[in-house]
Amino acid sequence: MNAPTPDLRIVMTSALFPHEETDSQRLEPLVERIRNEPYIINPPIVAPIDAERFVILDGANRCQAFARLNYPHSLVQVVSYYDGTVTLENWQHVVCNWSADALLEHLTDLSGIDLRYGRHADAIAHIYCRDGRLIALHTAHHSLHDRNAALRRVVSVYQRSAILQRTALSNPEEVWSLFDNGAALVVFPLYSPEDIIAAAREGALLPPGVSRHIVQGRALKVHYSLDTLRDPTQSLHQKNVALRHWLQEKIARRQMRYYAEPTYQFDE
Repeated sequence: MNAPTPDLRIVMTSALFPHEETDSQRLEPLVERIRNEPYIINPPIVAPIDAERFVILDGANRCQAFARLNYPHSLVQVVSYYDGTVTLENWQHVVCNWSADALLEHLTDLSGIDLRYGRHADAIAHIYCRDGRLIALHTAHHSLHDRNAALRRVVSVYQRSAILQRTALSNPEEVWSLFDNGAALVVFPLYSPEDIIAAAREGALLPPGVSRHIVQGRALKVHYSLDTLRDPTQSLHQKNVALRHWLQEKIARRQMRYYAEPTYQFDE
């Protein structure tokens, strides 16, 4: 299937709402890098919440950096959950350079979190230990806000004390073969687009690095001028007119190419 021309827009930075926490360790270096760069390379991916607001699907740290730098406007790629070009999946977390026993001990100390053996449909996450134990994490709360808050507390435990690696794999045996130092695999429940939009709308943020959005026709290496986004003399409408002309020129000069095949990149 051919992807449509990317829907690039310049929007109010204040209209962009995250659905997950930003990574504070990555944010500060990113702010300094953007402060000194002439271009935005890869626009954040967003989807509409309503006529004026957008949920950030990917690129929350970049959007937060724009806000910190007082950019009035941001360049984004707008996509839809409902046109077949966006697939919502999960990242799982591999807890490395720590012991499963230490992880479980710290989780037991969290108030409002109940650990049970085996698989449970209503768990907020499951933990597969390398020694074969399977632990379900429960919370007594049922609201989206409270469940996501509990999940953030869980993830913060191993963020502080271990090395966190993300993986798309959910089969423990496959994970152990790739991560020699992996002690536990944290598997999250599947989320729906409505869950992601509600998390942004209500401020019920997921932990960072849980949702995974696969976008067909993602705009990369755009190299659009950051001076244009910063310019306080141009209105939002004027900036979008200039963006449309820029995009039309790129297409006319055949400087935009669509790659249909999935790829592996070794220089990330």
